[in-house]
Amino acid sequence: MADTLNPTLLLVIALAPLAGAVIAGLFGRSIGRTGSHVVTIAGVGLSCVLSVWVLIQVIGGAHYNATVYTWMQVGSLKMDVGFLIDSLSALMMVIVTFVSLMVHVYTIGYMSDDPGYQRFFAYISLFTFSMLMLVMSNNMLQLFFGWEAVGLVSYLLIGFWYTKPSAVFANLKAFVVNRVGDFGFILGIGLALAYTGSLNYSDIFAKAPALAQLHFPGTDWMLITVICISLFIGAMGKSAQFPLHVWLPDSMEGPTPISALIHAATMVTAGIFMVARMSPLFELSNTALSFILVIGGITALFMGFLGVIQNDIKRVIAYSTLSQLGYMTVALGASAYSVAIFHLMTHAFFKALLFLAAGSVIIGMHHDQDIRHMGGLRKYMPITWITFLVGSLALIGTPFFSGFYSKDSIIEAVAASHLPGAGFASFAVTASVFVTALYSFRLYFLVFHGKERFRDLPGHDEHGHDGGHHAALEPHESPWVVTLPLILLAIPSAVIGYFAIQPLLFGGFFNGAITVDTAAHPAMADLAEHFHGPLLMTLHAFASLPLWLAAAGVAVAYYSYMVNLAFPATMERMFKPVYTLLDHKYYMDWINEHIIAAGTRLVGRGLWKGADAGLIDGVVVNGTARLVGIAAGLIRQLQTGFIYYYALAMIAGVVVFMWLFVPGKLLSGWFIR
Repeated sequence: MADTLNPTLLLVIALAPLAGAVIAGLFGRSIGRTGSHVVTIAGVGLSCVLSVWVLIQVIGGAHYNATVYTWMQVGSLKMDVGFLIDSLSALMMVIVTFVSLMVHVYTIGYMSDDPGYQRFFAYISLFTFSMLMLVMSNNMLQLFFGWEAVGLVSYLLIGFWYTKPSAVFANLKAFVVNRVGDFGFILGIGLALAYTGSLNYSDIFAKAPALAQLHFPGTDWMLITVICISLFIGAMGKSAQFPLHVWLPDSMEGPTPISALIHAATMVTAGIFMVARMSPLFELSNTALSFILVIGGITALFMGFLGVIQNDIKRVIAYSTLSQLGYMTVALGASAYSVAIFHLMTHAFFKALLFLAAGSVIIGMHHDQDIRHMGGLRKYMPITWITFLVGSLALIGTPFFSGFYSKDSIIEAVAASHLPGAGFASFAVTASVFVTALYSFRLYFLVFHGKERFRDLPGHDEHGHDGGHHAALEPHESPWVVTLPLILLAIPSAVIGYFAIQPLLFGGFFNGAITVDTAAHPAMADLAEHFHGPLLMTLHAFASLPLWLAAAGVAVAYYSYMVNLAFPATMERMFKPVYTLLDHKYYMDWINEHIIAAGTRLVGRGLWKGADAGLIDGVVVNGTARLVGIAAGLIRQLQTGFIYYYALAMIAGVVVFMWLFVPGKLLSGWFIR
């Protein structure tokens, strides 16, 4: 097998979804609905097949790192489009294209009655192109292009139903919050460029040891720490880490397929991928790694709590996504980058499965998303039920399911870390096991088991709004274009962890793509020492705390929502202040709206009234005009029109001129004579 990949093949992988997006977007009305989904699915399907082929070649030792196009050159700085294809990017390419392909097929059924059908396919295909450019890049410029492009398409998709005020508010919120993170991201890129003179990964990584010896000008801060924290702030926005997480739950206002594609499996993992790609930099800053550990621990635990009280089926899964992104971030902070990517992969499958299954439930419930209106759907939607159960079991870390191997590896890795903040992070991810099981099976039991509560509703029409006779509208299984992606995603959700853990974590799969200083950060070395195969790892789990915490979470959920239905209300009354705090989402939205946004508006109004209107317009512009007017008025008094005034002024001018410039003795003698 060749050592170097074919650049034409890589271009086809990246550009095929773009071609589908352009055709569906510009000619959607001409080619119709069928033509739009055929051309976009064909483009993404081709990228998926070729990405799998590239991954096979990379496993066989092939690689690629070269420029394919030079955009511009400014002095010695080259701004290129190039590809870096190694084990990390090849795995990400397969994940992105496979999940995207499943979402494209699913969309045929989910969006079948939507008037924006062609536009939606154009958007999700454009997103796939943007994400591929991000993960395939070999330089910071292209990384930033892909980073901003996925953010733009996310904005378009969250606000896809632009006639809904809540959707417009949600996409604006996502856009603004991501700009905060992106400000830090571009600062990190700028600092790297300023001190290395290059945007290319290879050049920056080669100079990383030299950067680690420098201080940030005017401070005692290490330059490498400032660069890494700045880059991670970008990841906090894109991967929805506390406190920049507030946009993701509201993004559920978009159609369900994009919840699976963007806000579960791909875009929100861009920050995780970026930090793993930048591991040669992050390994040189323990301060940055500790910061990442703490932020990840807060997100994993406290976002999980919010999932327990949500009643919208998509929002429960959204908070689950936040919590699982916290797990990945904790793994990054523990220098277990390969474990973070491993969990990214398993999470992409089972979380995309859960979102798409939730969409199937929404279809079956005639677009009612409130889980309090469901119950007993198992017999009406058997395929959705069993695939949702598989996704839930994977999510809570059930032995032999994919999530078990990645989540347990994270818990063990952070326990082996000696960095400041590792103790809190270890507690957070361990406690989150119980919380995850509780909200996951609360959702599962309320939706698929128990009483058929939709029959007790006073009345709903065919769209789930008040007005019709709901009992006459039985829940139903979704069409095959919806259930087929569920089945195809359920398979890796169940088995891929067992088969992938050995090669990905301990088989050298990421050698050359991820850098770890095992002497300073021994987490991966400790994992390798105690790993004796996936089967023994599974058997050992029965004697470990996380498994029993997960079992306890399932048991509490079963008791609360299947046995003693009054128990949740009793707990709510007993812990009313805690429930209120959770119901208001830790008041983060209130703080953002009434303190941060209000403060920003106050500063903006001050700058507008004081600096712009007062100083610039009032003093500089209008003041200058008034000064000229005053001067002109004074000078106008001298323009009398009388010749003797002008003659007198001329004589006075001559006298003054002589007094200033003629020597004193000569002047006095002239007057004496």
